[in-house]
Amino acid sequence: MTGADASPRPGRLSGGKSGAPRAGVDGAIAWLPSLLRGRPKTRHDLVRQPRTRRPQTLWLVIVDASASTRRHQALSQTKGFLAQLFDDAYRQRARLALLTASGTRARWQHQGLKAGSSLQPWLDALGAGGGTPLVDAIEQAGDWLDKRHTRYPAEEHRLVILTDGRVKDMPTLSPFDCPSLLIDTEQGPIRLGRASEMARQLGADYRHINELA
Repeated sequence: MTGADASPRPGRLSGGKSGAPRAGVDGAIAWLPSLLRGRPKTRHDLVRQPRTRRPQTLWLVIVDASASTRRHQALSQTKGFLAQLFDDAYRQRARLALLTASGTRARWQHQGLKAGSSLQPWLDALGAGGGTPLVDAIEQAGDWLDKRHTRYPAEEHRLVILTDGRVKDMPTLSPFDCPSLLIDTEQGPIRLGRASEMARQLGADYRHINELA
């Protein structure tokens, strides 16, 4: 039977036995193709299913490290969350790209490295100060992800933004073409609540960091 979903038939060998499709060495045994080759006598006669490889995943993390995040232990909470995120990325074998928004413009810290202990010195040294170039960070992240997708089309992307939302002017933002999460780090008795509006514009899931403690 042929059709769009039909598998090609294995070739014929001399003696009337079917040839073996190429398969992964350590995959599960494909019994039907194995038996079509004749009764298996050794492990080399077994056809194994190729292992399916999970697509590589990359997490792009934007960290708002402006002066306002030093208030009410917000930066300390942010660093605690990042430590957990790095550990999760390591366990899931995800790659990480890190972009900080502080001072006058956003700056790349890492671009697509493997998660591991090498991130700890950067996290320990992470401080806060200056303005909130968050829009610049978001724009840079969008351009970088577009180029990354062109280079690695099978790679899956995730975006995480940590910000207190205290920008001078509320920008107009466009959603990213990947699952996104915005974590509101704003603390204190008086909150502006702008991070939730940013999440809405970006089409991102919204969580306050206190919910994740």
